Amino acid sequence: MSETVSALSGAKFTGFAQVTETGLRGMITVRGDLTSKEMAAAIKVATGAEVPAQRKVSIGEKGKVAWMSPDELLVVVDYATVLDTVAVLSESLSGTHALVANVSDARAVFEVSGAGTRDVLAKLAPVDLSHDVFSADEIRRTRLAQVPAAFWQTGSDSFEVICFRSVTQYVFDVLRLSATQGGEVQHIG
Repeated sequence: MSETVSALSGAKFTGFAQVTETGLRGMITVRGDLTSKEMAAAIKVATGAEVPAQRKVSIGEKGKVAWMSPDELLVVVDYATVLDTVAVLSESLSGTHALVANVSDARAVFEVSGAGTRDVLAKLAPVDLSHDVFSADEIRRTRLAQVPAAFWQTGSDSFEVICFRSVTQYVFDVLRLSATQGGEVQHIG
């Protein structure tokens, strides 16, 4: 039996910010009526988090939940618990019009960290990343250079970036180039 590995085996780059592929992560797409009491209960049981508001991320003791669209959430948990979490969500949402799909192996996650993190992302995505606009509980589903991606702030100087596994090398390369010394924008306060 083969062993599951991440797309880039923890690749790292350090420039004026650090880019690191974080390894395997459990990710579940949940689609349905985000305003229903059934959805709220299912998310709470599975993660301990609330259903997030538009463009927000909620954090619970068993995982985090990101708003992706008016009828879609991304549930992020430890890779080892993803199948159990899928089962809990599927059971909790049975009888409702909902979809629960394990997308863990179709995605890759990067951490971009350091004082220049906002500059790295600002050069690649059409998003206002200033501190007074982009707060710690927000997510943006956008483009990084030429590919779709999503990112949220995980610390004062760190963000997580999610992309499709098929473009992992490209995303690593554009993040790496954006973080190369001498490329600082230094306009984000």
